Amino acid sequence: MKQAILSALTKGYTDPVRDVLWGHIYLTPAQAALTASAPFMRLHRIYQLGPVFQVYPGATHTRASHSIGVYHLGRRLLQNLAERGADQWLSPEGAHSFLCACLLHDLGHFPYTHSLKELPLLSHETLTGRAILEQPIKGLVEKTGADPHLTAAIVDKDLPGGVDSGAGGEELLFYRKLLSGCLDPDKLDYLNRDARYCGVPYGIQDVDFILSRLYPHRERGTDIDSRLIPNVESILFSKYLMYRTVYWHRQIRSATAMIKKALLQNLESGNLKGEELYDLDDQSLFTLLQQRSGGKPGGVLAEAVREGQLYALAAEIPLTGGSRSRFQDIRGRSRLEEQLASDFQAAGIPLNSQDIIIDVPEPVSFETGLFVVDENCLFADSSSAFKAETIKSFIQTLYTVRIFVNPLFEQKIKILPELYDILKLEKI
Repeated sequence: MKQAILSALTKGYTDPVRDVLWGHIYLTPAQAALTASAPFMRLHRIYQLGPVFQVYPGATHTRASHSIGVYHLGRRLLQNLAERGADQWLSPEGAHSFLCACLLHDLGHFPYTHSLKELPLLSHETLTGRAILEQPIKGLVEKTGADPHLTAAIVDKDLPGGVDSGAGGEELLFYRKLLSGCLDPDKLDYLNRDARYCGVPYGIQDVDFILSRLYPHRERGTDIDSRLIPNVESILFSKYLMYRTVYWHRQIRSATAMIKKALLQNLESGNLKGEELYDLDDQSLFTLLQQRSGGKPGGVLAEAVREGQLYALAAEIPLTGGSRSRFQDIRGRSRLEEQLASDFQAAGIPLNSQDIIIDVPEPVSFETGLFVVDENCLFADSSSAFKAETIKSFIQTLYTVRIFVNPLFEQKIKILPELYDILKLEKI
């Protein structure tokens, strides 16, 4: 079986793609046809980091280049694991399905997806699963030697596995663990790629060494030995730094909060339906918002983001356990914005709720569930300096409520004597 798996992972990869990070990446002609399909080409028109280029001008890389990078690392990872015994529970069709899942894992992304999880929209995993099971992608996946049902189920965990593939549930669960975990190819690509294009040093990882020190496990996906502990620590700290300095930079939070408010207003007013967003790219999103709500509050917000006229930061408030409940509901935050606007008006500043946005970051996790084989324990209980308390402190530092205001009122608000009374947490 090992030879059949390795053959599926090494033979017929004749079509090169030159990548900034990984050099030449080789695909089979059938896989290359997937990257030339219309659904995949749309990913070339979606920035991987959305509005981050407004702060880091180099961050114009796309979800397409990231997807090809994930495919490349996924193929290398599966080869290494097959050499170390994973071939016992893998099939050639399953291996091809995993590679297609890596290549297509972001197919359901639309602009600002990760920032819009509070809105009544389908998840990108659900949309990816749908796209894989529809034409033209389904037929193209079949031509690679993969099973579309298994491919879709690897990405969308709500789907059953490939009913005709002969691949058992064990194989499906193994692939899911590989694609989504602490040391998955998705994370190894985006941390390196995002750092490279943003021009920051935080995300660079020793991918060659990491892939060489992973061991297959039927239920857990991958295990590590203690020599990889420093690399896991580096990934965890890099992820924290990337969130703190790039992904959740205050100007980026302002842009995403403005888009979220614009879309919420359009969805609730009936100007837009969620289904209209799913096939958009960056440019067509702004075009649609301008067509549907140009001159209206939601359209004005979206146009301001496109022109880089972002709302200014008025205050930051640590998000603690006691304050979390009052900020979790997006519609509840809208009511708080109205209350703040009323308080500012009483203080002589004529703004309204459209000029204020309360921004709360999305949940983020720092996965540490790896098993350290030679220490016979989980990573959190190993000789690593990164204990549960360390990870908890990362999250506490990142979770900050930010209050953004229309820049027209920024200077008046900053010199307002009653500012801190108005923004007192217990009051809002």
